[in-house]
Amino acid sequence: MRLDYDLLRATPPAADPFPHVLVRHFVPPDQLPALVGDLPPLTQRGSFPIGSLRLGPLARALVAEMEGPALRQAIAEKFALDLRTAPTMLTLRGQSNERDGLIHTDSRAKRVTVLLYLNLPKDAWVNQEGCLRLLRSGDNIEDYAVEVPPVDGTLLVFPNGPTAWHGHKRHIGARYVMQLNYMARDAAARAELRRHRVSAFLKRLTAAA
Repeated sequence: MRLDYDLLRATPPAADPFPHVLVRHFVPPDQLPALVGDLPPLTQRGSFPIGSLRLGPLARALVAEMEGPALRQAIAEKFALDLRTAPTMLTLRGQSNERDGLIHTDSRAKRVTVLLYLNLPKDAWVNQEGCLRLLRSGDNIEDYAVEVPPVDGTLLVFPNGPTAWHGHKRHIGARYVMQLNYMARDAAARAELRRHRVSAFLKRLTAAA
């Protein structure tokens, strides 16, 4: 699996409306269609722990890159963070419905959020459905500085904070995104990681039944 780390390193962080890095085609265009075809069919909403899913070879290779040292180092350097010992949590979402996209900031247990969008272009994205918006406030989905269509292997990275508001307009249907979090090491983060491991175990049991 080849990812464009050179493009990531060459892209400076933006500050509006909060610090973030946006890299389009982090998954190169010649690799994206085969990777999308290698993702497991997900018919339910929610975030699925990677350990609970049956992945094809390209998807497994992507997971190795997402959890690997090259991405960790590039992100740490980009935001001047020490992520050397930060635990990671990796999930995959494949469906969105009317309950998704509400304005929020991420849990304080998550130091950094990394979103990799694994969809091909379609009309819904052109109509702004499911396009993530980086917001200037927590109460207006139209007050955004950046809008990110969830396509083309786009990578979005941002450190979490009390003003890192984001959300999207309602989209019902397939919407694949791989989410990596570099976690804190406090009690809240440990509890979230435990829930993540239990969820992966239960979903593996369900899949095997």
